[in-house]
Amino acid sequence: MKVLVCNVGSTSLKFKLYEMPEAKLLAVSGVERVGSDHDAIFRYERCSDGNKAGFDKADIPTYESGIRLFLEYLCSGKHGVIEAVNQIERVGYKATLSKGHLGVHELDEEVLQGMEDWISLAPLHNRAYLSAIEVMRTFLPDARFIGCFETAFHQTIPMERKIFGVPYEWYEQYGVQRLGYHGASHGYIADVLNERGTEYSAISCHLGGSCSICAIENGKSVDTSFGMSLESGLIHANRVGDMDTSMSYFLRDGGMSDEEILAGLQKKGGLLGISGVSNDLRYVIDAAKEGNKRARLAVDVFVTGIVHYIGSFAMDLGRLDYLVFTAGIGEHSDYIRDKVCAKLNLLGVKLDPEKNSRSEEVISSDDSNVKVLVIPTNEELGIARRTYEYK
Repeated sequence: MKVLVCNVGSTSLKFKLYEMPEAKLLAVSGVERVGSDHDAIFRYERCSDGNKAGFDKADIPTYESGIRLFLEYLCSGKHGVIEAVNQIERVGYKATLSKGHLGVHELDEEVLQGMEDWISLAPLHNRAYLSAIEVMRTFLPDARFIGCFETAFHQTIPMERKIFGVPYEWYEQYGVQRLGYHGASHGYIADVLNERGTEYSAISCHLGGSCSICAIENGKSVDTSFGMSLESGLIHANRVGDMDTSMSYFLRDGGMSDEEILAGLQKKGGLLGISGVSNDLRYVIDAAKEGNKRARLAVDVFVTGIVHYIGSFAMDLGRLDYLVFTAGIGEHSDYIRDKVCAKLNLLGVKLDPEKNSRSEEVISSDDSNVKVLVIPTNEELGIARRTYEYK
């Protein structure tokens, strides 16, 4: 079965075509800067022989034009891997959330309406997916569309870690609860760890532009740093993370508008807000090393938040077999891994400096009580598996 996996951003499209159940990757493609004038980027690769194509400074004004371009390459004689688009039987989406549908679901009208109903929790993400799904359906009318919601992996979190200290009626009537995100990434980490054994306790650190920590017990999520929305948990590149719920009212009383407050929390906060340098941690670290005090503070806040969640989750788990770093920062920043692990002596975490500097798969020392791993995330493969398995 040919399964197409789609990852949709507010101005981007990413595609991977798999042959399932073999999990053979056939083609990879991406479009950046969708909607920009003469500035879009298109990339395509046929995986069997590395045949690549692409161009910059393109006109790709809409999702429709980007999707059409990808499908044309997918079926072309020079670059193609299939003869016609109707060979794609299923399309899997790394969708964010849908009211009443928190697992893996076929994207029927009820599920799409649930995405619309909860658009306020993920306005950029849900709007982008709803638009892309509508367009893709016109190109692939016979394919089954499956939503692998980011909340799916976290449905096994027990109620005492899921419920907030709000009136219980809010949970019953509105569904207010810890939902969690990055489920495709943490779920993939669980898949990898499951190959090592079925009984274990692990903490997965997805550190990138958006960040979260997940406690995993025997392959299942039992806690996560994200709350109900994407604005919670660790600080992110631009987002605030955990904050006092009264802050917005306080700032409004001080004369700020709701639009200014939201911009500060969602676009001007996080690493950018504290450092004043960048939302890219690499530049923040460089500035910190050069003596920029705000940049150093941003790094310290970031590391402290990670350590707090690891410590809390380790106590709940009762033991810790694996500590995993993944995603852009987690996979590539030996500096952050070193600073985090240096604060975990109480758990018996010890890094091997040379292995860490080379970002090897196992970066802990031989005498570490916890095996520390660097595992590149493969969210798309996890989605392909869930899409193929869906009955």
